Formats: sequence, structure tokens, C-alpha cells
Amino acid sequence: MLQFGKYVRAASVQEAYDLLKRGRSTRVIGGGVWLRLQDRRIATVIDISDCGLDHIERIDFESGDPVGVEAAGAAAAGAAPGKLPGNAWSIGAMVSLHALETHTAFNASTCGVFEAAARDIVGVQMRNLATVGGSLYGRFGFSDVLTALLPLDCEVELAGAGRMPIAEFAEAGYMHDILVRLIVRDRDYRASFQCLRRSATDFPVLNVCAARWDGSWRVAVGARPTRARLVALDALALPAEFTEAELGAACERLAQLPMGTNMRGSERYRRHLARELGRRALLEAAGAHTEGDAPRAEAASLRTTAAAHAEGDDARCS
Repeated sequence: MLQFGKYVRAASVQEAYDLLKRGRSTRVIGGGVWLRLQDRRIATVIDISDCGLDHIERIDFESGDPVGVEAAGAAAAGAAPGKLPGNAWSIGAMVSLHALETHTAFNASTCGVFEAAARDIVGVQMRNLATVGGSLYGRFGFSDVLTALLPLDCEVELAGAGRMPIAEFAEAGYMHDILVRLIVRDRDYRASFQCLRRSATDFPVLNVCAARWDGSWRVAVGARPTRARLVALDALALPAEFTEAELGAACERLAQLPMGTNMRGSERYRRHLARELGRRALLEAAGAHTEGDAPRAEAASLRTTAAAHAEGDDARCS
């Protein structure tokens, strides 16, 4: 059972941060989706619902300043991208996953990778509670959200540590800080998110997101089952326009990432998935869309292989 010794509803980010720094046992609550599953007592919990962090708006990437109330309001309403002012998106930490998943303009400008990543996370009711900040701050190994955002030109802004690239944040250890917002810069993205689940709304067995911008490919692999890892530039060694051999070599590098075994899949199967989902994401992002029912058939084949691997692992353990 989750218990709080003291509950404080902060009126501003600065107030929340000042309260947080008073004790190492103090925690911030956002949507509270994952926190409520814990069996523990927290001395002081800070609710940031009243801190004005539930907005999606257009900003200038360099300064971080909004481009104007009217423009920001149109962007937050989910208008088609067109010629939106500013050159980046600012997504407050308290924006729900469903709000960002259904934001037409944001998804149009980022090839729909967030929508693809979020649509199978449990159900709409939960996605209306879970927040972008909570999902990112936890850097959970099963996170589809982190995997989808890592290959984009993103930064996170924290109340104390300030702004940093999302890849740096993903690799960092625990930070006693408050995630204020996510900043996604406009780029000419070509991107795709791919994931395999053993059943609908289950946690992913493995997820992959590939994106090309500024002439280079970047690929994130998550649910390994540890937190997502970004493979980019020289580490990926994939030209903007690649051959079949170069694609195969890049996917093999993805498969060499550290993998683990849990109830959803074995290490060996995850390496197989990294190759296959990586290949699918890169080809789709590059514009080589598969025709007809092939994607459905491929997904069924991967699920069948997953079941076979699970049975094999059970047999070896018996």
C-alpha cells in the first residue's frame, strides 16, 4: 500500500523545487500511474498539477521562449502544421500521453512516432492519467515513450540541472530534480516506430525507433528489457542512402546491444527482434513501405517465433 506522510500541492515549479531540495526522501508526483503500484511510505510528496506544465506550445528552440499566446494556443489545439511560428515544440511535463498522442500538428511534424508508440500503452483511460514527464523521468526499461523520442532532436529541461539532450538524460543516473518540459526541435524528419508485444496493451518485448535528420540516421532500441539506448552516427555507421548490405550491417550492430531475458522474451529472441524491427523501422522511415498484408503477416510471424522461444526457454528450465 502506498502511503504519504505529507502531501503538498505546489503553486509553481520554483516552489516545488525548493520543497524537493529540503529532503532526499521527498518525491514529486505527476500522473501517479506507476507510483501508486508501489508498496512504500513516502515522507513528503509534491503534486505539480497546479504549476502550469500541462501545455503544448510553439517556442524558439535556442531561447526556449514562447512565440506568442495566439500562436501557442493554435498549436496546442492541434491545428495542422502548415507554417507554424517558432522552430520547436515545448511539451509540459504534465501533458498526458493521450493529449500528445492525439495532437495533430505535433505528430505530423514528427512522422507520427509518438502516436505509434503510445496507442498500445494499456488503454485511453490510463493514457489520460499518465504524463509525458512521469514517463520520461522514470526512464523505465519498458518505456515506449523514451524509445520514440530518443532519435529525434530533443532536449529535456529540469528545474535544477537546466536543459540537456534527451540521450544524455536517458543515460544519467537518478537525479533529485523536477522535469519541467520536453523540447522537440523542428527537423525534416523521416522516422518510424516499431514494436512487438505478445498481446495487445501488454508491455513490449522490444521496441525500435529510427529517424533520419540532418543527413544522419539515429536508432533507439528499448525494452531490452533495460532502458532504451540510442545508436547514432559513427556507432550506427549507416549512410543517409544505404544499400542492402549496409542496412544488414547496421541491424547487426543493433542486435549486439546488451540484451536480457525476462518473462516476455529471451536474450536470443530480443537480438533477433532488434535485427528485424530495426530493419523494418529503417526501411519504413526511408520510404520503402511494405505493400498489402505483409506487415500483418510479419507481425504474426514474429509473435509465433516469440511463443516458440518462450516454450524453448521453459523446456530448458524444467
